[in-house]
Amino acid sequence: MKAARGQVFKYGDNVDTDVIIPARYLNSSDPAELAQHCMEDIDKDFIKKVKTGDIIVADKNFGCGSSREHAPIAIKAAGVSCVIASTFARIFYRNAINIGLPIIECEEASAAIKAGDEVEVNFDSGIITDITTGQTFKGQAFPPFMQGIIAAGGLVNYINRK
Repeated sequence: MKAARGQVFKYGDNVDTDVIIPARYLNSSDPAELAQHCMEDIDKDFIKKVKTGDIIVADKNFGCGSSREHAPIAIKAAGVSCVIASTFARIFYRNAINIGLPIIECEEASAAIKAGDEVEVNFDSGIITDITTGQTFKGQAFPPFMQGIIAAGGLVNYINRK
């Protein structure tokens, strides 16, 4: 997986894990079931509108709150190909990489990209292109080992292949 391309769902600062996947659904670890409730407390129509490959763009501190791995699992299982944010909560960042969800920090992209824009992310270069506006942004490229983890679908798969 060298790139992601999709329509943007845009959120603000401090999107916490409780709105990514509400605690009332944590009795399940089934990715498909978690996906059905992804973002419902912040965007009740998200799961009805999201298509495979779509991208979440958010402002500062995305994934703050409790350290549940369920949050990135729900996002990935909903079909989201990448999350772009100004900053991520550190535990969410680590959990996302561990389960193979590509995330990229880029303050300029976070500020400029709008809901509904079509965006492409090149993971090798870190270049984010807003196809709708023609703007490009330079995010942090993934090091090869992180690309390997993401391509394998997560850390456990990556280690099992080694």
